[in-house]
Amino acid sequence: MTRIVFTGGGTGGHIFPGLAVVDELKSISDADIAWIGSSRGIDRELVSGHGVRFYGIPSGKLRRYVDFRNVIDAFKIVAGCFCAFFLMLKLRPSVVFSKGGFVSVPPCFAAWLLRIPVITHECDFSPGLATRINSRFASRILVSYEDTRDAFDAKKKARVTVTGNPVRGAFYSVQAERGRAFLGCSDSSLPIVMVQGGSLGARQVNDMVSGCVDRLCETCLVVHQTGSGNVDQFATSQNPIVKERYKPYPFIRAEMADVVAAADIVVSRSGANAIWECAAAGKPMILIPLEKGSSRGDQVENAAYFVSKGAAVMLSGKDATADKLLEAVGTLIRDEKLRRGMAGNARSLGASRPAAAIALIVRDEAAKRAGSGR
Repeated sequence: MTRIVFTGGGTGGHIFPGLAVVDELKSISDADIAWIGSSRGIDRELVSGHGVRFYGIPSGKLRRYVDFRNVIDAFKIVAGCFCAFFLMLKLRPSVVFSKGGFVSVPPCFAAWLLRIPVITHECDFSPGLATRINSRFASRILVSYEDTRDAFDAKKKARVTVTGNPVRGAFYSVQAERGRAFLGCSDSSLPIVMVQGGSLGARQVNDMVSGCVDRLCETCLVVHQTGSGNVDQFATSQNPIVKERYKPYPFIRAEMADVVAAADIVVSRSGANAIWECAAAGKPMILIPLEKGSSRGDQVENAAYFVSKGAAVMLSGKDATADKLLEAVGTLIRDEKLRRGMAGNARSLGASRPAAAIALIVRDEAAKRAGSGR
């Protein structure tokens, strides 16, 4: 039987898109699928919970700056390479598909040593360090944006294919009615603002919401994925309208797609996973990117691209305040034509099904390998 190994992890942003490809692959292939991810963190829970066989390996972070943790992580990376090599010998996959994250580097390196084809996908506008390393071992490099081609040299550019970023299938079959039912919102005339900062939440986003939640709730129902451990930050308000119209959740999982569908506006970080899911659901976005310095700047680039396409508004730097957030939400709520235009622009960006296109590439590469008898 053909076997395909997926690798990647560290955050849901690397895992959920990979699982979207897994789902599409299962619909067109009977290949045996396994996943190699980090032995620590949420990787095992998310992948195993999706019904995919999971193998954990040690994972260290690749930093571009001097840090004493680099010494410890260097040993983890070496250990991860040894574990990945022996796993590849055991599994003997026809192809390895990498969705990124530092944990994906050892499996891609091990596959290259064993002459197993590697396909790597980059979700952000500019490739991260893990993708830059994995691209050395990859026979195919998949990217989400046309402009990302230019980040690679001429030799690698010949191996680049633009696919878009894979999104879970649920975001293509969303039902706003189910989302409103989950939220207990029977008033269809009340606008819904969905705030998300990722599975762990985002302190900056939470603080901005905290600074204007009373005023937001005067005109909207506010759904807020706060991140685990942060719900209590908002539990002390005695304002009756906040108690009625503010709905904080540590994390929304199965219902997320329908909640996004119910939203009139989504306020979010600009990680690739979040913004492409909103695009698939056709939602206007107010994006609050993690700034360069706190990250490598990829979220600013992602947000700027969606702003340039008329699908989002960006609040960054001095504009990332509670008052500016209130102003941006108010503008979109009052201007239905603007809001609908942004929704249409978002929908056009997310109209294709990248996960299906990527699944075909992976399946065909595996078939080619199997046909060669290797």
